[in-house]
Amino acid sequence: MRLGSVLSEALRNIGSGVSRAFAMFLAVLLSGTLLGGYEAMTVIDLESQAVQRINAYADVNAIVGGTVDGTACDRLSDAGDGMTGTLAGAMRAGEQVVPFATPGKDISSYDVTPGMIRLIAGNAKADVSGVWVPRDVAKDFGLAVGSALRTREGTTRVAGVFDWPNDGRDTRFAYAFIVPVSASASTFNECWVKRWPADGQMENLLYATLVAGSGSSNAGVTQVNKGFDAHYDARASYVNRSTRWMPWVGLAIGVLVGVFGVRRRRLEYAGALHSGQSKGAQLLGIGVETGVWAGLATFASCALLLAYAVRMSRSDWVAVLAAAVRTPLAVFAGVMVASLLVGLLIRESQLFRFFKKR
Repeated sequence: MRLGSVLSEALRNIGSGVSRAFAMFLAVLLSGTLLGGYEAMTVIDLESQAVQRINAYADVNAIVGGTVDGTACDRLSDAGDGMTGTLAGAMRAGEQVVPFATPGKDISSYDVTPGMIRLIAGNAKADVSGVWVPRDVAKDFGLAVGSALRTREGTTRVAGVFDWPNDGRDTRFAYAFIVPVSASASTFNECWVKRWPADGQMENLLYATLVAGSGSSNAGVTQVNKGFDAHYDARASYVNRSTRWMPWVGLAIGVLVGVFGVRRRRLEYAGALHSGQSKGAQLLGIGVETGVWAGLATFASCALLLAYAVRMSRSDWVAVLAAAVRTPLAVFAGVMVASLLVGLLIRESQLFRFFKKR
């Protein structure tokens, strides 16, 4: 049987409804999209948890209760092994500041290293030529970037405004003036480090920032935001998610669909063999028919998952899509393999038995 004849017959079977292509198409489309969509929802939820922790500074650790070398603290930013999001800086309590606008009210200030400015601003190129103020202070005093802040101690420029919401993080920066100073200017009381993904290495590096012989035996590492689980592990949450088995479920469903699609036509296939069709031509026809409706359904499912990932992902839609499309691809693989294997088992000698059971 010629290749053109096999292909044209397969397409006629699809067009005439003999292969029930539309019903099989819907079965593959729904199973791949629903299972893959559930996987995508789970990954997006894990991604949202991670983004929430990052935005709330839950991944920031600080060493307190000791004397910190500011230069060593700032250099922790270089200890990220090429990883993004590693920032570190030191701080200490400064003098109370009395703005001319409120002569009877003093506001706390903190001396910080340039690394701390970059940490709270979330920008490696943050301006350290002037003071930084939280959003609430800027609103109350009418300050903006570039404004002149006149205080009893003198006039200084506002280099930046940052957000410091009340989400469980250390509240000292919520209403204070943040004053950049040289990292080598004396010592500091705390060193903060922000790194994602977090690991246990940074805790040891934080202890390395303490000044030797300064009586820092009581120093310890703590979270800047204690409202989140300190033992959170983003990688473990992803690896152990409940939907990690979805591709195997999809594969099983694909096998069932493939077996059903061929077994319901076994009398037709046995009759074709009796009429002289070769087994190779028959398997090719089964593969073409199955590939058309299963392939189109898988393509449509992946397209829907792509749209969902792009629309709903908060950071990395490619990672969400890569996890989600495994399931419709597994459904497709199951359908194709099962269809060809079941087709391979059909023999001409079974024609009479199939006829009796029709």
